[in-house]
This record gives sequence, C-alpha cells and structure tokens, in this order.
Amino acid sequence: MRIFVTGATGYIGAAVSEALVGAGHVVVGLARSDESAAALRRSGHEVVRGDLRAPDALVEPARAADGVVHLAQAGGDDAGAVDREAVDAVLDALDGTAKPFLYTSGCWILGDTGEEPADEDRERDPAELVRWRVAVEDGVVDASSRDIRSVVVRPAIVYGDGGGIPAGLVSEAAETGAVRVVGDGSQEWPMVHRRDLADLYVRALEAEAGSLYHAAAGPSYRARDVAVVAAVAAGVKPGWSSWPVAEAREELGGVADALALSQRMSAARARQDLGWAPSAPTLVEELLLSS
Repeated sequence: MRIFVTGATGYIGAAVSEALVGAGHVVVGLARSDESAAALRRSGHEVVRGDLRAPDALVEPARAADGVVHLAQAGGDDAGAVDREAVDAVLDALDGTAKPFLYTSGCWILGDTGEEPADEDRERDPAELVRWRVAVEDGVVDASSRDIRSVVVRPAIVYGDGGGIPAGLVSEAAETGAVRVVGDGSQEWPMVHRRDLADLYVRALEAEAGSLYHAAAGPSYRARDVAVVAAVAAGVKPGWSSWPVAEAREELGGVADALALSQRMSAARARQDLGWAPSAPTLVEELLLSS
C-alpha cells in the first residue's frame, strides 16, 4: 500500500516509516521544509510538500494514498487547534473510502492511573497539556461510522535509539553531573521502544474501524529509577534530585505536570487483536548497553 505519513522524519515517524517499508509498503512523507524533503528522499520515500497549518494541502495526498498515518505535531499554544483541523481535513478526504487512518495520541491523556494498569476503556483524566486530544480521539473513533478504518494509538513514553525522554535525562546527567526528577520521583512511567511502537503501527493498518490501542511494553518504571539508570549510562555518580512541580513548570510549562503523572498501562488488546509482541531491549538494557 501507499501510505501517506505526516511526521515521517520525526523521532517516531522515521521508525514507523522504516517499518512500513520493511513490510512492503510505500511511504509518502509530508515535508514542511527543504531539509525534511531531502531526508525523506535519502530514506527512499516519496515526498509531498505541505504543513499541518495549511490543512487543505493534506487533502489530495490523503485521497491518493491507500492509508494515512498521522504522527506530526504542531508546536505552540495553538497545537490542539492545528491538529484538529488537520485531522478533520484528512477524515473528510477519506470519507466513504474504507481506507485506514491511524491517529497518534499518547499516555498523558489518561491522567494518573493508580496501581491498576489502565486499559483502553478507562475514563480519561488528561493532563492539561493534552486535554484537547480528548475531542480529537473521539472524532477519530467516531469516523468509523463514515466508512473510514480509523484507529487511535496511545503510545507510552517512547525510548530507544538515542532519543526520547530517557535519553534526555542521560544528556542532562552528562552535561550537569546530575538528573532532576519532577516531583518526588515515585511516579511510574510506562515505556515503549520506538521500534516496537513502529511494529504496532504496521499491524494497526489492518485493525478494525474504530479501534483504540495502548502501546506499552513491560512494567512501568519509577521516575527516580529511570534517573539513576540515566546517571549510570552517562558515567556520573548514580543519583537524582527532586524538582518541585511548580519550579519545573516555570521551565517546562505543562510538560512538568505530565511528567509528574503516575501511570500503568495495559496493552493486552494490541497483543490479542494484532499479535503485537514487543521484543526490543528494555529501557534499562537500552540505556546501559548503548552507553
């Protein structure tokens, strides 16, 4: 299939695009800049020039493709509005086609989950940063009634191949000799390797319309434990320091509140429905073996 991918050069998008090609698909990537277009061509992908902030430019590529994977995210205070308009444009283009549309949400839409792993039916209590995603998720799921094979994917915190939040902690430790953890560090973070996540996207192209899948592999990790492993990976004295949420918010904005969430996620549905079987290195293996 020819798959139109937004965000194809991003941290997750590059892995998803590689996995799609490995599965025999052709990737048509959205490029906002000359640099992105060149990167897509170097990877052997086709290129469509456009921007999420100009949603009309997404219509024809979506119609011409056999499916769409939406991974791009706009920056700025209007990120939610931009995403909603882009998704609406693509869904309108796919109306009545029975083509797959994969939308990327995230674990922070769940809010604190407590000790019981949250499945896809759990009521959402989103961090303010991503509250706007609730309406977008609902719109994507509801698009199944329009003969669109719409699917929502909620990745856990993504790591692997030198990127993601854990790698950022390693960099912080290497630069400063210490790692700050928002809050008291007892909060748990669900994790998924980017290559395992990419495999789930490939499988989700065949999912039933209106499906929703969590993408989390293995147990959650306490944030302070991630920090200690990051320090070891950076070659500095193992340890961490508490970063009060109010202070972190001054530097990170709403991301601080999201990082303070304690979450456990169940991905049993993806394993059962899609045969998803995460096999990439665990977070600890990834950080220590690649350091």
